[in-house]
Amino acid sequence: MKTIYFSLLIILFQAVCTSNIQSQVETPQLSPVCEFNQNVGLTEINFSYSRPSKRDRVVFGNVVPYDKMWRFGANKNSTITISDEIYFGQDTLPEGTYAMFIKPNKESWELNFYADFSNWGTPDTWDESKVVLKLKAPVIVLDKPIETMEISIENIGTASATIAISWDQVQVVYPFKLKTQKQVVENIEKVMAGPSASDYYRSAKYYLTEDLNPEQALDWINKAVELRGESAYWMTRVQAELLAKNGNYSQAIEAAKLSIKAATKAGNENYVKMNEDSIKEWSKKQ
Repeated sequence: MKTIYFSLLIILFQAVCTSNIQSQVETPQLSPVCEFNQNVGLTEINFSYSRPSKRDRVVFGNVVPYDKMWRFGANKNSTITISDEIYFGQDTLPEGTYAMFIKPNKESWELNFYADFSNWGTPDTWDESKVVLKLKAPVIVLDKPIETMEISIENIGTASATIAISWDQVQVVYPFKLKTQKQVVENIEKVMAGPSASDYYRSAKYYLTEDLNPEQALDWINKAVELRGESAYWMTRVQAELLAKNGNYSQAIEAAKLSIKAATKAGNENYVKMNEDSIKEWSKKQ
């Protein structure tokens, strides 16, 4: 009887839980979340924000008071994430993620990039030290009202664009520039200068591991050692192995000795032992 009673309680509990789950009603948000990425030049910019609508209300000076810090949107803080620093005139916004807060008035908007982006809404205590950058832009009065608040990247060039914020009959625009030219020149110079010592080393190491074309691999590791120097004991170790693989045991032993010397100085006993063991083996094959 107790077993039956206990089973009935379990069934009743499951029925209540199922009923609660099924009774959850999902409704649309009045201020839906929007997230978008935009590449400008070689920099990626991400915005995440909630988009409130006008809904027959007077927005600025009413729903959004003048001269008070506004969380800029609705719900969770609006954020911007940039993959590289961007420039607003003489001011720099470093790479990273920031919350955006605005202090609007009739003539202009003050946009604050705030280092703490984890808060929900305007911070209870505003910390001016967390304001990474503060910008001011004049208000543009639109002929036709914008129903739903919108952030957009406009006037996109290879090294510049504008952040435009529009809602009701107001728009503000913040132009910015990027160091695209410097990035491209650095990339060009790096590519035109040819592979680095690490590139040669990784290629030679792969060929050695996969037992591919030992002559080509030896050519690459020789270039790596030439560029990096004999102090790179991990490179001279691979050089020694490839010399041995090409049948040059005397040179392989000399390269192994160089690797031992540098590895000893660096305190890497593992490389010292590997080279010593190889020297014993290769000495028998000379």
